Amino acid sequence: MNTADSEQKSQKFVILGATGAIGSELSRRLVQAGHEVFLGGRNQSRLECLSEELAAPTQTIDGTDPESIERCIQGACGKLGHVDGVVNCIGSVLLKPAHLTSDQEWSDVLAVNLTSAFAAVRSAAKVMGRQGGTIVLISSAAARIGLANHEAIAASKAGVIGLTLSAAATYANRGIRVNAVAPGLIKSNMTQSLWETPAAESASTDMHALNRIGEPADVASMIEWLLQAENNWITGQVLGIDGGLATIVPRARQKRG
Repeated sequence: MNTADSEQKSQKFVILGATGAIGSELSRRLVQAGHEVFLGGRNQSRLECLSEELAAPTQTIDGTDPESIERCIQGACGKLGHVDGVVNCIGSVLLKPAHLTSDQEWSDVLAVNLTSAFAAVRSAAKVMGRQGGTIVLISSAAARIGLANHEAIAASKAGVIGLTLSAAATYANRGIRVNAVAPGLIKSNMTQSLWETPAAESASTDMHALNRIGEPADVASMIEWLLQAENNWITGQVLGIDGGLATIVPRARQKRG
């Protein structure tokens, strides 16, 4: 590949929630592929480490504050010159039935998972204007299948699906593509209680037809694919990266039935 081809394929991306398991894996993949990234995250020390590793500019953000997200994306545009894509990896997990979920917990889940996604779309659309670009959000398999004790997280992530579809329709005439991924259980510090013991890991594995828990790379690789310029006829899609969790009944469960 000559230098001109390489430069033509290089793009500039903003990764919100860059220090999380999926965000950091995605950031590394994009830099290795020759792209520029601007990293937004809450944990300043982790952000500094990732910035040093990838030689990438950063900004500390509050993922529950739309103005903070707006400043980050605007700052990225100023630093990089323009923005080709924005990925929102900000998220949280709350596993409680509705009757045990407090008003504050409900508000926090909505702020982290849905308000951050809305703020990312709004801010990305402003900086992309009519030049086109790509926005990728993260929903969840829990928004597509009924899972016990997932009421708050399922509701917020279902909102992300609705946001994705509507924004894809709104901004298609500007050449802005909006898609989402809907992961199953992914190994990370945030989900550790669901797989850290043999019993928990076995129960979680059994829920997935492909008989394993997901890795951050499983999700990051699909997001990277959606960001690629050559995949520019894909918008308004919610892609399940979930080992079959939302659509397939595992054989073990069928046999027990």
